[in-house]
Amino acid sequence: MSFDTLISAEQLAAHAQDATWRIFDCRHNLADPQAGEQAYRAAHIANAQFLHLERDLSGSKTGRNGRHPLPDPAILATTLSRYGVSRQTQVIAYDDAGGMFAVRLRWLLRWLGHDRVAVLDGGWSAWQGAGYPVSRDVPPPSPATFVPQQRDDTVDAAYVQTHLHSTEVLLLDARAPDRYRGENETLDPVAGHIPGAVNRFYKDNLAADGRFKPPAQLRAELDALTQKNPRAQIVAYCGSGVSACHNLLALELAGQHGARLYPGSWSEWCSDPTRPVATGTE
Repeated sequence: MSFDTLISAEQLAAHAQDATWRIFDCRHNLADPQAGEQAYRAAHIANAQFLHLERDLSGSKTGRNGRHPLPDPAILATTLSRYGVSRQTQVIAYDDAGGMFAVRLRWLLRWLGHDRVAVLDGGWSAWQGAGYPVSRDVPPPSPATFVPQQRDDTVDAAYVQTHLHSTEVLLLDARAPDRYRGENETLDPVAGHIPGAVNRFYKDNLAADGRFKPPAQLRAELDALTQKNPRAQIVAYCGSGVSACHNLLALELAGQHGARLYPGSWSEWCSDPTRPVATGTE
């Protein structure tokens, strides 16, 4: 049995020692980039390795390609190989932020053609709350060979600009509602959203216990957003292409497949003053 969306703490505990499984701690804090690694060294799921959002799961920034551009596929494949990921490996990603950062690793692996990857539902708190083993030990690498088979799962800024207000494309903005409206912007130099986008805050995919809502509930909520354009190609974006992957996972859980990511997201879009900006609820 393989897992390709979510896995529960109980299911992971039953397989945590499997030689063909790899667990990755993806904890991160946008305001303190070292916090995730410090938390990992203090305690983590036994046998988990750490991947840093900026160092491992993002590429080089140019000032015009967003705050977390996609990594070079060959470099990411080398990193995954170093930690023992092959085409046969079941990968599990977790964090302590409702899956906000773990979903980035899941999306990246699928982008490289690897479907055997799931997010720990409820993350670090679910694992701790169940009393499962934690450790401070960093497991030694067990190298393998990961061969990427890159998929066409993204769109670029030119594609987005060409399809503004198009009935063929629906832009889904994963940021908090105030940032979508252009209020309280603290991460990017320009406030607002891409014209025509609808807002689906990624945290709205979660129940009160920090786990994803049931598929039927997600389907009903997401259908309400897409009913104006039910046949449109969904393109997900956020501030920098990270939490947008949360909405992409929610769409899959709801049975809506084929949505794509705009990796540069708002931080790339607003870096060019010639691109239009919308504010308010639109």
